[in-house]
Amino acid sequence: MVAWPKRRREDGLTNAAVLVPLIEREQWHILLTTRTKHLRRHAGQVSFPGGRADEQDKTPRQTALRETYEEVGIKPEFIEVAGVIEPYLTVTDFHVIPVVGFVQPDFSLTIDEGEVAGVFEVPMLDICDRSNYQRKKIHWQGEWREYWEFMHQEHRIWGATAAMLYSFAGRLSNVKSLL
Repeated sequence: MVAWPKRRREDGLTNAAVLVPLIEREQWHILLTTRTKHLRRHAGQVSFPGGRADEQDKTPRQTALRETYEEVGIKPEFIEVAGVIEPYLTVTDFHVIPVVGFVQPDFSLTIDEGEVAGVFEVPMLDICDRSNYQRKKIHWQGEWREYWEFMHQEHRIWGATAAMLYSFAGRLSNVKSLL
């Protein structure tokens, strides 16, 4: 087991964690962010709140909760962690652990405008309908790569975020079939 807080792992990957924030309103939603356009990595893209592990983080849970608070101001006491889903390895060499958490709906946002351009919610019914996802190709760094894309209103959700949502939707459909 690789130590969590180490920024650059022996295998060359960087540990990161994101929160998959589930919010119950009239129906269940997942909160997503739009990153600012000036960021060095993933500028303007839709993402979960989260980021790379810091030295103080001992677990992916701590990273996800800390990053969520820093980016959108949702305090950890408003989040009940349910568990994690399978890690995702990005083409930019991040080992991302998606941490699923139930967020109390009466939270308030304090957006870090240096990192986050906006916040929006997507109904779980839309996320769980896997027919909403399309497989796309892009030529990147000299080779063709496939990725998932999911459109929600004017938001293009693609790459790692769409892949994690697609995987999560598959897990939920598997659970539903067992009931």
